[in-house]
Amino acid sequence: MPVVAVVNRKGGSGKTTLATHLAARFANGGHATMLGDVDFQGSAQAWLKRRAGQESVRGKPIVGWSADPRNVLRPPPGVSHVVLDTPGGLRGLDLAKVVMTADAILLPVCHSVFDRDSAADCYAELMALPRVASGRCKVAAVGMRLDARTRAEDVLRQWAEGIGVPFIGVIRETQGYVRCVEQGLSLFDMPPSKVQSDLEQWNPIFDWLEPQLRPVPTTAVAAVPAPRLAPAPAAATIPVPAPAMRPPPVPRPVVPVQVPADVLEGPPRREGLAARVGSWLGFPPLRRLRHRDL
Repeated sequence: MPVVAVVNRKGGSGKTTLATHLAARFANGGHATMLGDVDFQGSAQAWLKRRAGQESVRGKPIVGWSADPRNVLRPPPGVSHVVLDTPGGLRGLDLAKVVMTADAILLPVCHSVFDRDSAADCYAELMALPRVASGRCKVAAVGMRLDARTRAEDVLRQWAEGIGVPFIGVIRETQGYVRCVEQGLSLFDMPPSKVQSDLEQWNPIFDWLEPQLRPVPTTAVAAVPAPRLAPAPAAATIPVPAPAMRPPPVPRPVVPVQVPADVLEGPPRREGLAARVGSWLGFPPLRRLRHRDL
């Protein structure tokens, strides 16, 4: 599911106006859209509450979702497009967590030099993140609240070219956005004949977003059959003579060895008093009786 995040460190740069109109455009296009409000001020959620009471947008719901930038959660099931409205001052680990979930990042920039400097610092930090540096997450700048009677657009285009960020469009300052936001609507919910000139300014923005949000189809690689190899000729077999069988060993007869009793008894010992008494009484010596019993 494609995720678009609207990011700028500076407050009042038009992040909520850009995010709500992106969500409304996706919803009017028939997509199940979710507007994630990562800003603690809850401006996007307040816009959704006003939108819920409008009869003209029935059948084009936008799911609201309050998210914590320190713990970005997964969107609810059934959502096909996600727009994240982020708070001002987003940087460091909080910015990295938002980038990890985004496929495209829009950087709204106003004309003042303070807005340009803040946006340049934010873009430099974005480019240092691996997901942006590798091209998996695209970043582009959008000019916000520009006066068509001034050279603000030319100044922003030169600024964007100087830092290397794509500049994809401008949103001019008009009371139409103010009236729409107050009612929970967008220019895409109004009759096109009344806001035609303003709607045309969104075309280059969505022309840039469309390929970024379209899933890349996997190209099928045609299977090439492996060539059949001819069977190798059978090698000539050389008969190997069987080893000669050895005759079984002949068992040797067991010859009993007769050991003299004197050897078993050991050297003659001196007879003690008990032996002499036994010989007087006619008893054999005790050692001979012991060997006889064995």
